[in-house]
Amino acid sequence: MANLRQTPLTCSGHTRPVVHLDFSAVTECGYFLISACKDGKPMLRQGDTGDWIGTFEGHKGAVWGVALNAQATKAASGAADFTGKVWDAVTGEELHSFQHNHIVKSVNFSKDSNFLATGSNEKLVRIFDLNKPDASPTVFSGHTAGVRHALFFRDDSHLISCADDKSLRVWDRVSGKEVQKLEFSAVPNSLEVSRDGSVITVTHSNNITFLDSGSLSKIREFPLPTTANSASLHPDKCIFVAGGDDFKMYKFDYTTGTEIESFKGHFGPVHCVRFSPDGELYASGSEDGTLRLWQTTVGKTYGLWKCVDGPQLNNEPLSPPREVSAS
Repeated sequence: MANLRQTPLTCSGHTRPVVHLDFSAVTECGYFLISACKDGKPMLRQGDTGDWIGTFEGHKGAVWGVALNAQATKAASGAADFTGKVWDAVTGEELHSFQHNHIVKSVNFSKDSNFLATGSNEKLVRIFDLNKPDASPTVFSGHTAGVRHALFFRDDSHLISCADDKSLRVWDRVSGKEVQKLEFSAVPNSLEVSRDGSVITVTHSNNITFLDSGSLSKIREFPLPTTANSASLHPDKCIFVAGGDDFKMYKFDYTTGTEIESFKGHFGPVHCVRFSPDGELYASGSEDGTLRLWQTTVGKTYGLWKCVDGPQLNNEPLSPPREVSAS
């Protein structure tokens, strides 16, 4: 099986660059994937196959950030129309629309799905109570440039954010104050907190940095041969994947930083990468308008990938995956 080549699933349907994506946790119905696109139409898909489920219609501008709650019952999106919206992920109905004064770049649900965090070009992080949607949000101020990502953190007791001011900050939800700050030499492009909450993954310039989630101390840092737009750590912390401006998807050993493999599957820069909750695949979104799903272990039968033991001709999978379109 060592000679099998990676054959990604291509998920089409978007008409502009795909700039962000998010997975739900594993539910009774499998797991799900949501994508943000500059076409203003976030899409929901079955996570392991890429099959299109539905499109959330209502934004009047590019969508920059998306989120699913763990149960995949709610979705959220942040857009250039200055709104953060919450959707019923089962019916597609819009539940809430929270007005901002500038572009909303980031949305994230609390673990109990009762709160929504947003980050915007107003340089602010906000928390909205979804059970009291008309109440004023809690506001966290301190960033000096637009916020790129804002996530609930440390079992929802804190928030973590990164911004165009080249900083990463941690906020205490009770006091509303900034309690930790880390500065980078370049703007942090992506921010991920590992599923167990212990490791923060940040990309900046051509670097991928892993931080201890308690102290924010650097665990390790590795360079990418190109501008690193996004990186994701496997749930087992054995490998990580990354993508950037050279159209390639990279896979590395997390302990040593050794490159395991790289694939050129997109026709434009890679803007976002994420591992699925079970770690069996990772998804990438690109300037080329597609999402692609990649196997973590090439040659394993999983989702739409059907592989069998024994000799294979031309190192091709016996059942090449099909393109998954939105229709």
